[in-house]
Amino acid sequence: MRERLLEMLTEREGEYISGEEASRRLGISRTAVWKHIRRLTEEGYAIEASRNRGYRLAGTPDRLTATGLMSRLKTKSLGRSLHLYDEIGSTQDAAKRLAEEGAPEGTLVIAEQQTSGRGRMGRSWLSPKYKGLWMSLVLRPNVPVLCTPQLTLLTAAALCRSLRRQTGLEIGIKWPNDLLIDGRKISGILLESSAEEERLRHVVAGIGISVNLEPEDYPPELRSKAVSLRMAAGRPLDRTETAAQFLESLEELYDIYRNDGFGPIRLLWEAWSVSLGKPAVLKTPQGTVEGVPLGLSDNGALRVRTADGLVREVFSAEFE
Repeated sequence: MRERLLEMLTEREGEYISGEEASRRLGISRTAVWKHIRRLTEEGYAIEASRNRGYRLAGTPDRLTATGLMSRLKTKSLGRSLHLYDEIGSTQDAAKRLAEEGAPEGTLVIAEQQTSGRGRMGRSWLSPKYKGLWMSLVLRPNVPVLCTPQLTLLTAAALCRSLRRQTGLEIGIKWPNDLLIDGRKISGILLESSAEEERLRHVVAGIGISVNLEPEDYPPELRSKAVSLRMAAGRPLDRTETAAQFLESLEELYDIYRNDGFGPIRLLWEAWSVSLGKPAVLKTPQGTVEGVPLGLSDNGALRVRTADGLVREVFSAEFE
């Protein structure tokens, strides 16, 4: 019924359709028409309502298309095998299944909306329709399992670089891979891996970017902690361009990593970090570590100087 209503509005784009006419043509009550209008606005359609004239379609949501994304890509492999969904439970679960089935490196799963998106530590991830980039990428690096933390940091550095270039915003990285603007989170990264005989079989990198969310898209408990690129930049962004620039940045750094090791990636990550040089509390699986983060080790751990003057390496922790 909602699709039929949208067709009516599209056919008469720029003109008003009265609630009475819509009700008659669809065979539903005017209250039901209003409920479908409200749902369409939640999906990103700009619909103007006038008490005397009815409803008018003023704008359609920014949709991702395979053709649009492929036309912008400059990569050799990343994103070249594309699975695009209007709605999915989790891009991460879909990409993991594809990886297990032998999907090639660079396979990208991207969705307009996730109903069961998740982040680190099993947390849920807000994924409203037509507002962000919710995607997962299959990588097959020929490296030992111990290098997995390096790949997490590499992904964060690649995303930070591409978003800074596109927006001009002062975006920083909170260890290990959260991107922040003025202390508020704009993206999250989740890497899940499969290994065999101490070497990685594949890695699935999940990336969520809050591109064009508006304040009302966030629940009250997140409004002081999260922000979108649109809110920070004061203008909407082209999501297709955001995705294309990120994949290009990631492929470039990924090639550097495979050819020259982690050193160049470590320098980039440290240059954009907002976590270094400040007292911090890190909750690790082994207990709490308090100290001042100094930088990254060659294996991707965070080096922390504690009160006793010792330097500890932390691989996994909640940063406070």
